[in-house]
Order: sequence, then structure tokens, then C-alpha cells
Amino acid sequence: MTYSFVSHLYCPKCTKTYNLESTHQLCTCGSPLLVKYNLHLLTQELKPSDLKGRRNDLWRYHELLPIKKEKNIVSMGEGMTPLLPMDRIGKQMGIKQLFMKDEGIIPTGTFKARGAAVGVSKAKELGVKQLAMPTNGNAGAAWSLYATRAGICATIVMPMDAPKITRNECAVAGGNLYLVDGLISDAGRIVAGLVQSSDIYDASTLKEPYRIEGKKTMGLEIAEQFNWEAPDVILYPTGGGVGLIGIYKAWKELQELGWVHKEKMPRLVAVQAEGCAPIVRAWEEGKRESEFWPDSQTIAFGINVPKALGDFLVLEALYETNGCAVSIDDREIVAEQKIIAEKEGTFICPEGASAFVAARKLRKQGWIKDNERVVVLNTGAGIKYPNTVNVEVPILQKGDSIPIRTNI
Repeated sequence: MTYSFVSHLYCPKCTKTYNLESTHQLCTCGSPLLVKYNLHLLTQELKPSDLKGRRNDLWRYHELLPIKKEKNIVSMGEGMTPLLPMDRIGKQMGIKQLFMKDEGIIPTGTFKARGAAVGVSKAKELGVKQLAMPTNGNAGAAWSLYATRAGICATIVMPMDAPKITRNECAVAGGNLYLVDGLISDAGRIVAGLVQSSDIYDASTLKEPYRIEGKKTMGLEIAEQFNWEAPDVILYPTGGGVGLIGIYKAWKELQELGWVHKEKMPRLVAVQAEGCAPIVRAWEEGKRESEFWPDSQTIAFGINVPKALGDFLVLEALYETNGCAVSIDDREIVAEQKIIAEKEGTFICPEGASAFVAARKLRKQGWIKDNERVVVLNTGAGIKYPNTVNVEVPILQKGDSIPIRTNI
């Protein structure tokens, strides 16, 4: 049986196509490239029930991924993360069917492992020996570790303010790590200069076509976990927006396959911080592209992206699904992180907390309706952001007793 039904690359702007036998970055028109599959052939060879008994990771969907030969897969067990019912916090919000897709338990601690697994696997298949990328932290950590596993040398450039733990992950992976006194956009310009002057593969967000295919598997998993029925709303913390683009792409492909209802698409919500909300502003103004957000800053460092290369794809997904975009204040993010931990026993990342705040607001506004099924993406583990939570812990002297109390 065919391992992958991948067909070719195409440009969503000018429709130009590219082959899969060599490395490609952006289209000649400057747009990111997307992966196309022979879905009409796949419908004849695969049905949802055939997935039963397969490996319990994202490679269970290998026909819908771009790796042609199984031997080129670079994996650490990523994918098939739990879809947790959030009953207590849902009751507090007035959302009776609230779920969290928890990416915090994935290898490297964030959803970035999905993009790294597929992106690095395809790079290996294409014979890439060196890659470079800018990062806000977690993507660089994931790509460094997966690149090492694949025998590929990684050069990573991240802002000085990126979480220290992600810096350490890159460093221990043995790659080339550099810090820049600026934002991810500044890191991006440095990487662009490097790849122009050398034979290094540019693994920047959407400058290689395959990271999005890894992120797409979040959408495939949500569909399968709901027995191929669409939830009403999916909220996603949005920086570069690759995950949201991928989830939308997944659902379109599933509709074409006939695995999900062709008329039911989840309403997608892009969640950003008030200190960096270019997608929100563009959506509010009805625009198809965003403008650069100057002096961007937020505690949710992973979504501190002042201008996303794929912004037009993010906005298209919002418009086509009747979704929306919401910005959240940093103080609300920190407060929500604590509430989720106290109510549900899950220590989520600031980005994930921002999406829960957005769900709370949208339910209060009536945009999320009674009895709707809502999924919030928690994109990483809270322990990767040790500086976002400040607590004062009582110090006992030898022989002291502890008062009995409960927080339930």
C-alpha cells in the first residue's frame, strides 16, 4: 500500500506548482507553499476504521503526511495528545461542553514537536545536512532536538528574552545557538542573511512547507477523538498561526475525503495578547493581511510575533469558518493560568491560558452559545515558563505543625 498520497506543492496565491524531489522555500511570488495530496485516490484505499490498531502518534495518519518512505521518519512518539473534559472550569464559564487539547505532554513539552517531527523528517528525506531558523524559543528547542536525532546540524537564533529553558534545550542538543537583542523578526532577518550566503536550509516558519503538515495533525486528532464529528468552536493561541492554518487545512482535507460532514466546519478563533495583536486588528478591520505591530510585548512569549508570514492564511481560515480573533491582557493570562491549575489540576502555558480567557469572554458575549462543544488548545506545559508564576511559600521551623486546610 502507498505510504503517502502526497502529490505536489502549490502556491495559495498564484497557484504555481512545485515538485517534491528537491528543497523549496517560498514561491517566486513570495507566498508560503502548501502541500497537496491525491485525496481522490486515498478515498479508494483508506477509511476511518482502518486507523484502529495503528501506532498511537501522529504517524497514524501517514497517508496524509508528506514523507514518502517510512525509513525517513524521525519520531519521539509525538502526537495523539489527550482531549480532556474541563468540567469545573466549564461550569464556571457557562460552557457545558468544554475540552482542552493538551499539547503540554508531547515530546519537548509543546506542540512545536509536531512541526519539528514532520519538518525534520522531510528534510532528512530531501538530504538536508544543515538547517537554520529564528524562534521565540519552543520551536527552536524542538527543531534542535529532532535535527540532532536525524543527524542534521541546526543553527538557531532567538531573542535574548526567550525563556531560558528553551535556550538550554537548544544548547544541549549540540546545535549552533545565537541570541539577538531584539524580537523574533530581528532574528528572522539574521537567519535570512545566513541562508542567502550559504547552502543552509531555511526552516523558518512557513518558509519551508512541511511544518504545517505536522501541526495539521492536531485537527486530524480532534476529528478522530470526536468520532469524526466537528466541535462547534476551536480556540487557538496565535503567533505565526501555523497551527490554526494546519487545523483548517486538516478539516478541509477531511471534508474532501468524506470523513467529516461537508457542511460543518468548526468556527476557529485566533487568540493574541493585547501587546501583540496584528491578526486581531486586521480581522476587526476586515483586512486580508496584517500590518507589522511595533514594540510588541507579552508574557505569552510564544505568540509575540509582530508580523506573521502566513497572516493571510490565518485570516482566510477565520473568515471561511465564521470565526473571530480576540486579544487578551497579560494580567488576565496570569490569573487564568492559576484558575485552571486550581480548578482542573493542569499547569498550562501562558499561551494556552490566553485561549481560555478568550473562551470565557466569548461565552459572556454570547458568541459561544449554550450547549456548544468547545475545544481550547493548550500549546505547551506551564513548567516551561517558570518565571510567569510567582508564589510565596511559608517556611517552617523544625518542630512546627501545619494547619489543616483544603482548596477543593
